[in-house]
Amino acid sequence: MTEQQTETAVIEATRKAAQGAPDAGLEARSLGLQGAVNARDLGGYRAAGGTVLRHGVALRSDGLNRLTDEDLGLLGSLGLRQVVDLRSLDEVREAGPDRVPGLPVAAIAAAEMSATPITVEPATPDGVTLHHVPVFAADFDIYVTLRDALADRSPEKQRALLGNGRAAAMMTGLYRWFVTDRVARERFAMVLRLLAAPDGPPLLFHCSAGKDRTGWTAAILLTALGVDRETVFADYLLTNERSAGIVENIVDSFFTRGLMQEPELLLPVFRAERSYLEAAFEEVATGWGTFEGFWRDGLGLGDEVLEGLRANLLTAP
Repeated sequence: MTEQQTETAVIEATRKAAQGAPDAGLEARSLGLQGAVNARDLGGYRAAGGTVLRHGVALRSDGLNRLTDEDLGLLGSLGLRQVVDLRSLDEVREAGPDRVPGLPVAAIAAAEMSATPITVEPATPDGVTLHHVPVFAADFDIYVTLRDALADRSPEKQRALLGNGRAAAMMTGLYRWFVTDRVARERFAMVLRLLAAPDGPPLLFHCSAGKDRTGWTAAILLTALGVDRETVFADYLLTNERSAGIVENIVDSFFTRGLMQEPELLLPVFRAERSYLEAAFEEVATGWGTFEGFWRDGLGLGDEVLEGLRANLLTAP
């Protein structure tokens, strides 16, 4: 199988899985998007000082590249001001650019086909601004790992690449990299600054699955606002419920199409695991001692950003 054929197989399996993923009975905080089943609202979580996160101001999601016309109408009704896409250039190239209400496809594609941050301004004052803020780790590239696993259908080679804890170790390394890499920290901080700006929210941030980069962004945000650690983990792990249908369908597809004899080897990549997020927080403690030190010296954020987040996202006690 050539590299292009492998990429096509991955994209097609993901597309079919997303179309067939059941949505009934899942958490009410879902935004109800057909083409982004992991899109949800961070509103409702209890924060510091008796405050609560407001609904409809901080939204997290998987990729917006598969949105339906109905989804676009729903997003438009939310009054979104900004969308932040954390996907890499390669991810956009393989899966396609976002669909954003009111923004032309050509302008979105031009911005997202970039390895560096680019902003697309809206055509009207009340339109949506798109920020492409790619967060990419060459040493922990999930897409390359998946492509390599599928390119050679040898079960032995796939097991050597992903088995015996290797897939989980790659994911743990990725989460540690979120914290230790300077550029990654700068780009996560960009999202927080946008949320804290006077005209920032409602803002939606996303990556491909809405799990890893999106999950860490949400974890930083919730922690900064004083949401307790167990709630932070619960929000992170909710991805497994939201994306269960997609993961099951992809795994089944890879087996029935003969791409993998043991597609369960990929589950550590597809699932959110508590140990991954714990690894990121461990790096915070190792490098900066406290979350406050990480906020100040690791992310380069000051009190004004924290005050902006509180003003924009929290209800009064």
